[in-house]
Amino acid sequence: MKANRRYPFPGGLVGGAYKPLSQEGIEKIHKATMKVYEQTGIQVSDDNALKAFHNAGAEADFKRKVVRASESWIMDKIKTAPATITLYGREDRHNLELDGYKVYIGTGGTAPNALDIDSGERRPSTLKDVQMAARLVDALDNIHYFVISCFPNELPKKDIDVNRFYAAIRNTTKHVMGGVYTSEGVKNVAKYAAMIAGSREALLKKPFVSYITCVMSPLVMDKDYTELMLTAIETGLPLATPTAPMAGSTSPATLAGTLVQMNAEALSGVLLTQIMDPGHPVLYSCVPTTTDLRSGAFCFGSIEMGIMNAACAQLSRFYNLPNYTTAGVNEAKIPDIQSGYEGMASTLMCALAGSNYIHDAAGLIESGMAISYEQYVIDDDILGMCMRAVKGIEVSDDTLAVDVIHEVGPAGNYLSHDHTLANMKKEFFYNKVSDRNTRVRWELDGALDAREKARRMAKEILATHKPQFIDKAVEKQILATIPGIVQEWID
Repeated sequence: MKANRRYPFPGGLVGGAYKPLSQEGIEKIHKATMKVYEQTGIQVSDDNALKAFHNAGAEADFKRKVVRASESWIMDKIKTAPATITLYGREDRHNLELDGYKVYIGTGGTAPNALDIDSGERRPSTLKDVQMAARLVDALDNIHYFVISCFPNELPKKDIDVNRFYAAIRNTTKHVMGGVYTSEGVKNVAKYAAMIAGSREALLKKPFVSYITCVMSPLVMDKDYTELMLTAIETGLPLATPTAPMAGSTSPATLAGTLVQMNAEALSGVLLTQIMDPGHPVLYSCVPTTTDLRSGAFCFGSIEMGIMNAACAQLSRFYNLPNYTTAGVNEAKIPDIQSGYEGMASTLMCALAGSNYIHDAAGLIESGMAISYEQYVIDDDILGMCMRAVKGIEVSDDTLAVDVIHEVGPAGNYLSHDHTLANMKKEFFYNKVSDRNTRVRWELDGALDAREKARRMAKEILATHKPQFIDKAVEKQILATIPGIVQEWID
């Protein structure tokens, strides 16, 4: 199914109605963050990054590998980061302009397992799952981009990056972002992306791929991820540098305290990119979560996670930066009631807060440990409902409909009125999975629950939808140039 250009609830609608932090609260979190950076500092385990911080004027303790910096130094360095970033699709209709409180919602990963679409059994995910997930997302209108969602367990580490990214790009024209595992992989993905774009210059002008490299909690830029971050910066492609503190275990047990530590960590990724390459496109990137202190379990679907990620939209705008936040994940082991209510709560909060790039919001279950094809289809409905909420209520002479109310009058009926026909598509979101039929009709249709209905819809899409593949001549050039690409593709 192709995206309708006149679709009334597209990505890029402006949120910002939900504000969990007051202006005073934002400023207190900022000041507390600056105190943490000045007196505690960030551990930077990569020597090249540590030297870069030192050469740029930060205080670097080379023995303990700790960087400290003043508020004035931090604010001066981050001001070179772009306030607006456009992430492109291979088709322009999928471009994402991350600016202000514009909202886009997409997938996330990297899950090591998948629920088999035929058996429903949990199994290790494969490269075929990467392809199938990308193709499914390509056909679902309310999922605006594709973060590579699962891990191809059958491949050696050296071949992971080139295959994950190529499998994704080949099956969707939406923007593709992914985590990376080797520096060589980062370089090779950038090389073949340039071939697809036509040149490196064309790729940098319209980047349809971007990278994720992480900052660890509490307060650590570890050696491996930072080395990958430095390599990713060299490619010139957009970068997200998320940090994922868990309130109560790897960050304070208060939401405000976790936001303070997370803010210091998120700014560290921005700082390193701007030191190495002023003006480099980087997202203020956040994944604050919580710990269930009854068991020590990681909570990816808690309500507090939704509140904190919504607050990140406000914090990023304090620094005039576009943001990458997290919502929609859940702790359910299968697509069920739990996966629905946990995912809906956090996604709706982040969308209403005006988060720019809400990732992890489709297809993931079990705290991000597995993907589910049914869940992608169910989440497409949830994301559409969230975007409808972002659009809000239009108040105009036409929508107030005073003349229509007068014309229909007491005891009348609006069903056949032209005003109803004119507004039926732009005022209402129509779910595809939800069943609104009578019980009799539902029973005649097989009495399907939402999971089974979504499973059948996913199978139909995968059987019939054909994405816009890579030009065959370019693909031949890529295969002849880039080592390690496995040609076990779905068609």
